[in-house]
Amino acid sequence: MKIYTRSGDEGQTSLFAGGRISKSHLRLHAYGTVDELNAVLGLAASAGVGGSVAGPLERVQSELFVLGADLATPLDAQPKWLVRVSGEMTARLEHEIDTWQAALPELRNFILPGGTMGGAFLHQARVVCRRAERWLVALQEHEAVNPEALRYLNRLSDWLFVAARTANHDAGQPERIWQAPARDSTSPPDSGV
Repeated sequence: MKIYTRSGDEGQTSLFAGGRISKSHLRLHAYGTVDELNAVLGLAASAGVGGSVAGPLERVQSELFVLGADLATPLDAQPKWLVRVSGEMTARLEHEIDTWQAALPELRNFILPGGTMGGAFLHQARVVCRRAERWLVALQEHEAVNPEALRYLNRLSDWLFVAARTANHDAGQPERIWQAPARDSTSPPDSGV
């Protein structure tokens, strides 16, 4: 089987349940950003995220394929083979967040993204996840989508933040606390303009 089909050369692509849409469609932005998120998670895994995050990270990568298929299939299409995002998937994320957070130092300050290479990629994944969520909200304003998909993405961004903290903690990498810049007392206040 050839990897290229030439069917998208005119700027359109096929949906899973049939039909074609523009590659600039909000639906494509949503599931394309989910695909980008999965690639960043692949970087995190390749960078050696281990400990209590490794297994759940691999599962989440698989779940992102479920999410991508869900978003690539309009809600009114009900192909028998399609698995859609479920509340159980979100509940698993919440359980892992709670478990990891119980083992972490209490967060009292903003922290700077970074730490280990794997932790830094998990922080990057969090912001890509937030972008996917914004695209999904935009899509939802124009057509029906699975409400569980939005809940899953919202919780996943929290999961990624705690996963980054956990990966760094498991590796013995201390968090860097954000420090507000010192104000020069001889300078006039910033007018905000």
